[in-house]
Parts: sequence; structure tokens; C-alpha cells
Amino acid sequence: MSETPTMTFWDHLDELRSVIIRTMVVTVVAAAVAFCLKEQLFDIVLAPRSSDFITYRLMGVEPFSIHLMNTGLTEQFMIHLKTAMYAGVLVALPYIVYLLFGFISPALYDNERKYATLLCTSGYLMFMLGTLLNYFLIFPLTVKFLGTYQVSPDVANMLTLQSYMDTMLMMNLVMGIIFELPVVSWILGRMGLINAQMMRAMRRHAVVAILVVAAIITPTTDAFTLFIVALPIWLLYELSILIVKSSD
Repeated sequence: MSETPTMTFWDHLDELRSVIIRTMVVTVVAAAVAFCLKEQLFDIVLAPRSSDFITYRLMGVEPFSIHLMNTGLTEQFMIHLKTAMYAGVLVALPYIVYLLFGFISPALYDNERKYATLLCTSGYLMFMLGTLLNYFLIFPLTVKFLGTYQVSPDVANMLTLQSYMDTMLMMNLVMGIIFELPVVSWILGRMGLINAQMMRAMRRHAVVAILVVAAIITPTTDAFTLFIVALPIWLLYELSILIVKSSD
């Protein structure tokens, strides 16, 4: 364990309070900047509703545009505020992880600190990778299917901004959490709760579970979209097997 001055309980409490305050300040500042950059923020957020989005252009999707509407007096302002806060958290997340790591690192041995650094870095990167995959692939496919689906030409879709944003933020969070699978598997492997042989034996069950999760994330009826969503999750599972094997 690294040599650090002895701190009392109240010293640790003061340090924790400082970490919390700095975390809140950085998050609020980042959210305030995102709030002020309203046009740029919503140019990014609303891009998947149009066939001009890069994913649709690469896939050769026919031109379409989904029109959103507002139904509440304060809805647009609250969505603006919520979206800016979410963007602020994403931007501030590396610094937040750095602060938390700095708080706990004095209590770790040198080898534990090395693993903790790797764990924090990989956890953040995997969460962001899941978020980006959702934004560029999974959410656009979901929006394209559900936003243009009609039971009859006589029934027009009138989608609300609230519905659009809630779906995007929820799916971002879900995919970010799912992409933590290799990190969680590594932790469980180091604890001796799972091993590579066990995960290989459960592969068939895992594939079924992955298909169920993929179907929940993208409630579409076509097999192509289901495959696009399930494939990266399955690759994460296979990667987790290799990671757990290397940690044995």
C-alpha cells in the first residue's frame, strides 16, 4: 500500500465532500454549456429522424422525415434541460471517474491500483462505445421502423418530442450498461465466481438470452434489425469468455 499520511474519519469525510462538490460543479458547468449550445445539441439529438443521417445514407434508405410535435406548455424547456444535463454528465464523466479514483486510490496496494485504473478506464470506454453504437445504429433503425410504421395510410403518425427523447435516452443507457458485460465478467472471474469453461457451457443459453434482450431493445418485426442488435452483444459475450480465460 502506498505511503500516505494518516487521516481521521472526519478527514476522509471532508475529502469525500470535496469530491462530491467538485463533481456537481463540473457536471453543472458542462450541462450549462450544453444548454447554451441548444442548436448544436439538438442538431445531433434529432439527426436520426431524417434520411439525411449518415447511417441511413450508408444503408441506402429511401428518403423520409419524421415530424415531431410538442403537446405540453413546459415540455420543450424541460426536455432541453434534461438533454443538456444528460450531455453534461457524459462530458464530465471522465473527470468524475478521475475524482472518485483519486479518493479511493490511497487505500489500495500498488497492484490493486493498477487493476482499478484498468477497470475504471475500460468501464468508461465500454459505456461510451455502447452509447455510440446505439446512436449510430440501433436507435436509427428503431426510429425508422416505428416512426414510419402505419397500419393504414389513413392513420398518420403524430410523434411527440417527449416520446422521441425518452426512447433515445433510455436506449442509450441500456446499451451503455450492456456493454459493461466484459468488465463485469472480468470482475466475477477475478472473484472466482465464473470461469471460461462455465461460460462456454452456457453459450446456448446466453444466445437465447441475447436474442430476447435484442428483441426488447428493438421492438421490430424484421430479422435483419434483430441480427444487427444481437450481433454486438454476442461478440461482447465471446470477448468476455476470452477476458475471463486470461484472468484465470
